[in-house]
Amino acid sequence: MTASSPNPQRLVLVDDHEMVLHGLGAMLGHFPDEVLVVGQVTTGAAALTMVAEQRPEVVLCDVRIGKESGLDLCRQITTQYPDTKVVLLTVYDDEHYLYQALRVGASGYILKRIDGQELVGHLRRIREGETVVDPALAGRVALSAARLNAGEFWSGAHLGLTQRESEVLELLVAGHSNKAVASKLVVSEDTVKTHIRGLYRKLGVADRSGAIAVALREGLFH
Repeated sequence: MTASSPNPQRLVLVDDHEMVLHGLGAMLGHFPDEVLVVGQVTTGAAALTMVAEQRPEVVLCDVRIGKESGLDLCRQITTQYPDTKVVLLTVYDDEHYLYQALRVGASGYILKRIDGQELVGHLRRIREGETVVDPALAGRVALSAARLNAGEFWSGAHLGLTQRESEVLELLVAGHSNKAVASKLVVSEDTVKTHIRGLYRKLGVADRSGAIAVALREGLFH
């Protein structure tokens, strides 16, 4: 039998659905020796305020919080409050989101179908310094890594880029304008701009030169 923690982990829960918050809070309430929920909020702004006030050990949040990005929130928290860990607890069973989460400093990526005992076990491992990936995704991540090493995956996948975003970035690196990229990919300029905004966010840059610098530093295109 695993010994209980000397003091429970202090958690803040972030989700735009109040029913999810109540359910998660109730589920974790069965493990008072392991975890203590000190705040439940529905927006990123409220989460930052709660973290500043409570200084929890862990924030559990979704990849999407309404129209907000849980990944952006993760980056803000891990930057401003390095002693607070962030775990993405989500329905998004997608390795690309996982790559992005790890890139912005998440300590875990766990799917919401998990039960309370498993979640508390993962939180215990995170407290001990591990980075936890949901077992349902771990195998697929390993396969993706193998495909990448074998040259069978697109460049930038490990940074969270979709195949189309990778194609757009490659054309930007080659010096093409948005209009030229749209022509080559047979899509509208608005679609190209949408892809560019997405890859900027995933790469953590603000402009084209920043994206190109990341691509060159990572050796994405040869």
